Amino acid sequence: MSEFAFELALCARLERDRDAIVSRQLGTAVHDRRILDTLLVEPGPGFDERAAITSERIPPPAIESDVGPGSARFWKDAFDCHPDRARSLVEWAVDVGFFERERRAGRTYVRQTTRYPDDWFDRIVGIENKPDLGRPGALETQLLTDVTLALVDEVVLATESHVTGAHLNRIPEAVGVWRFDPETGERTVIRAAEPLATDDAGIEIVARDSARTEIRVATAAEKARARRRVAERAYGKGWRTFELPDCAHIAPDDDGLPYCPYKDQIVRPATDCGPRCAGHDPADPPAGTGDSLRAARTPWEPDPAGRTRRQSGLDRYVDD
Repeated sequence: MSEFAFELALCARLERDRDAIVSRQLGTAVHDRRILDTLLVEPGPGFDERAAITSERIPPPAIESDVGPGSARFWKDAFDCHPDRARSLVEWAVDVGFFERERRAGRTYVRQTTRYPDDWFDRIVGIENKPDLGRPGALETQLLTDVTLALVDEVVLATESHVTGAHLNRIPEAVGVWRFDPETGERTVIRAAEPLATDDAGIEIVARDSARTEIRVATAAEKARARRRVAERAYGKGWRTFELPDCAHIAPDDDGLPYCPYKDQIVRPATDCGPRCAGHDPADPPAGTGDSLRAARTPWEPDPAGRTRRQSGLDRYVDD
């Protein structure tokens, strides 16, 4: 089974088992670039307030701007960036229902439709998927970075391989290890993950070789900002980011995974499907079930009431 199929099978299993937002392929760095394969974002006390705003991602710069739910502010004064960028952020925030606008003397002012609940998420669990431990690549450095940065609350390695003591000795002790069978969905905890110090400053490894290691410090405030951005991205993105192919053979399984009977496996539509496939039979893609499955199995709300109190006609203007 491919790493892609392994990842989707694990996401499907976690979606069934955990009361959390499940997402995949998200950046979890502060200064550098690090993509974690799978993330679980567990609800916090303010989750229902967040879910009531929008089913989509709220743009982090809008959350971090000088716009609040009180007095409306002139839109250009609310962002510390180029006006074109500020304009696009206002449009985005209005579109998802986080900002509302009003006109005063020919100028556009914005305010939050509701106060953003910073406590909407609790723990974030990061999972690195490595089905075959015989081909570890940069796994050791990646996991060490995750632990020393401590952006997520727990780090787990998920594998299909038999896990030996030698494997465990090569990864940080704080990293949990799961053995996962994607065919049966059985998950065995080989080693429990240790909680990481997310509230403290962290050390991010930005380069490492046999001779030297380059690091940068991430402050507690920088980490808190990055955690909120990761959580928002996870909420809006989910994990079914693939499009089902336009082929008569595709037959999504009960988890909405792109199973192909012709190839007898889960396929990656972007690379495995299309006219280059010998079994390609053009047809309309199957009706999507991803959102309905996500809504039924996770706390995500697909169609919230929203908080916007938009005045008629005013949502067309962000021009001066």
